[in-house]
Amino acid sequence: MTDTSARTTTAPTSYAQRRALQNRRRRLRRWAWGIPLWLLAALFLLPFAWMISTSLKPDADAFLVPMQWIPEEPRWENYAEVLFGDTSILPSFLNSVLVAVMRVLGELATATLAGYAFATLPFRGRNTVFIAYLATSLIPAQLLLVPRFVYFQQLGLYDTLWALILPGMFTVLGTFLMRQYFVAQPREFAEAARLDGAGEFRIFSRIYLPGAMPMISALAILTFVWSWNDYETPLVFLSSPERFTLPLGLTSFVDETGAMAPGLSMAAAVLSILPILLVFLILQRRFVHAMTESALK
Repeated sequence: MTDTSARTTTAPTSYAQRRALQNRRRRLRRWAWGIPLWLLAALFLLPFAWMISTSLKPDADAFLVPMQWIPEEPRWENYAEVLFGDTSILPSFLNSVLVAVMRVLGELATATLAGYAFATLPFRGRNTVFIAYLATSLIPAQLLLVPRFVYFQQLGLYDTLWALILPGMFTVLGTFLMRQYFVAQPREFAEAARLDGAGEFRIFSRIYLPGAMPMISALAILTFVWSWNDYETPLVFLSSPERFTLPLGLTSFVDETGAMAPGLSMAAAVLSILPILLVFLILQRRFVHAMTESALK
């Protein structure tokens, strides 16, 4: 009787001890992975910390050794000069917003419709056309700059924002991503809708499109970032300063000799990354969901 009661009292204790030991080991593994990742994240964030610190300093203190990470008297005038001074980036900022928004909307419209067509609509030579379309991505974009320059000049689109917007509305990657997503979706609902007399556009908008929102959000983030950071295309197709986008507008803080105003340049750089950060924070959950879903499939 005593042995049985002893076994019943010691068994829960040993089970609780095993659970506590497992939880302790799990926490140790989490810390063993977490500390290096935090250190790596801090290393990647170090240049951004230097950028913010320099944006609040006078030019004379920007390259002091040893570096002063926290300015004694933050110079907020740098931001006021960048926004409202003689070399204001606001016109370039608004141009970049217009170009990025138009490119995102155009890209989402063309990529979703083309991806749906390549994935679900049966037509002769569908796979051949799709492979040929993918093959165009093998051509370096720099080789197309001169033909596009001549073409847009003949159309009267040179030195206009349309020269940046129109090519960005059609990308191979966007069509490929949406096509792969629609291919992986079950066909039973679409077939049932066709039997009920629904048209293809209604099937696309009511059945396929709502479920594709995570992938659409991921594509919107990628398109916005590419458009916002694009420097080469505006450099070739724009010549009027009032039409410059933000990457070109940032060069106004560098003179002909290459000398830079560090405080103003870093203040403009800080302002330039805020829209990207805002877009990512708004759409990050759908972006992570889309990437995870694509990886699992």
